[in-house]
Amino acid sequence: MTRFLSAIAAICLVSMPALAQDASTDDVYACAGISTDAERLACYDAAVGRLKAAEDAGEVTTITRAEVEKVKRDSFGFSIPSLPSLALKKSGGSDKELDEITTGVASVRMDSAGRLRVTLDNGQVWVQIDDKSTRARNQTQAHIYSAALGSYKMKLDGGLAFRVRREQ
Repeated sequence: MTRFLSAIAAICLVSMPALAQDASTDDVYACAGISTDAERLACYDAAVGRLKAAEDAGEVTTITRAEVEKVKRDSFGFSIPSLPSLALKKSGGSDKELDEITTGVASVRMDSAGRLRVTLDNGQVWVQIDDKSTRARNQTQAHIYSAALGSYKMKLDGGLAFRVRREQ
């Protein structure tokens, strides 16, 4: 959970541009249109200097598309602001929300009501919320996907789907 919150904090930094120092990558790119070498170099020096100062002050950070995709996977099943899509729109990446994951199962146990509690290899914990009878032995893979009205369903090793909610 700590890694998840750290990743969200890093993405939040991207959404807080350094307006006070007027620093952005757009300033750097704008310099390319200057025809005179000396003026273009001066523009680059000034823009990069502002960007570096903002980065050193912690007002701006850069994240990779892979980091954004990891946050999407780690946050799957939680209702949080769509910060990853903010970062990907500018880079030309997809802003489509993740609607399914398939991952390994670390453990499956049944509670006193006969419902499953599934811990995945990535640390996510999902709890069964319907009354379907399901097997809980030696499961190795979970496929979780979005269902109607913001709910989720899970299949363990390709078995029957049952409704779940993410707990952790």
